[in-house]
Amino acid sequence: MTDFRGVFPYLVSPVSADGAVRTDVLARLCDDLIGAGVHGLTPLGSTGEFAYLNAAQRMAVVQTTIEAAKRRVPVVAGVASTSTADAVAQAQAYQKLGADGILAILEAYFPLPDAQVESYFRSIADAVDIPVVIYTNPQFQRSDLTLDVIARLAEHPRIGYIKDASTNTGRLLSIMNRCGDSLRVFSASAHIPAAVMLIGGLGWMAGPACIIPRQSVALYNLCQAGRWGEAMALQRRLWRINEAFARFNLAACIKAGLAIQGYDVGDPIPPQAPLTADARKVVEAALRELR
Repeated sequence: MTDFRGVFPYLVSPVSADGAVRTDVLARLCDDLIGAGVHGLTPLGSTGEFAYLNAAQRMAVVQTTIEAAKRRVPVVAGVASTSTADAVAQAQAYQKLGADGILAILEAYFPLPDAQVESYFRSIADAVDIPVVIYTNPQFQRSDLTLDVIARLAEHPRIGYIKDASTNTGRLLSIMNRCGDSLRVFSASAHIPAAVMLIGGLGWMAGPACIIPRQSVALYNLCQAGRWGEAMALQRRLWRINEAFARFNLAACIKAGLAIQGYDVGDPIPPQAPLTADARKVVEAALRELR
């Protein structure tokens, strides 16, 4: 359960208007995704709206995911905070619940120098006994991980993976060249997953896999088999989902896609808003083409 590779959907967090986590809906989604062949589940990623949930809601989302997975696939739970102490407490709590790994995300209000960024991630990895995936996204993070920091963190015995959402595929190759086998790379929806697989990626952790799991797994299998022509043909078809994901609010887009497919996941958590009618039509059209 500690060798992560393949398709890890970033799960949505279904929350009712009164703040209750819709655990039945989330459990059904997890079960269906596993049935579709995904290789792992990631609650509390960006699509999971971690920044908008309170501690009790986050715990409910992670616990529900772990219980629904029933050890069939690994669960890598997102940990994010502006405070190192809070991030460490989250990571330890999720390990105690049974998480197989931690996706470590840095939130920052004030910019942080490299030493403090490194200390945040290192403190999380020091506090648990399960693998840690470090997350980097220069578009959203006030203090991002530099190549030097990434290389130093790769030396930590529990930091074995990175999920990069920079949109810069050259940066991925730089990370691979710099860190070698000590740090394995997952793509994000911001990248072209098939291209990341071609240069040595392990798979992808991304929200769109929630609404196109079978197609995502098929793409991964084609890449694994080295059938690159077929993989790129499928990748071109799937790219419209990635385009919608990049164009609209992350959670709103995936929650709309899941609602279209019959999952009562609710609206994004305010102050976010649901997709407009026109935006929803874009998602509907993209899904219709992929049936």
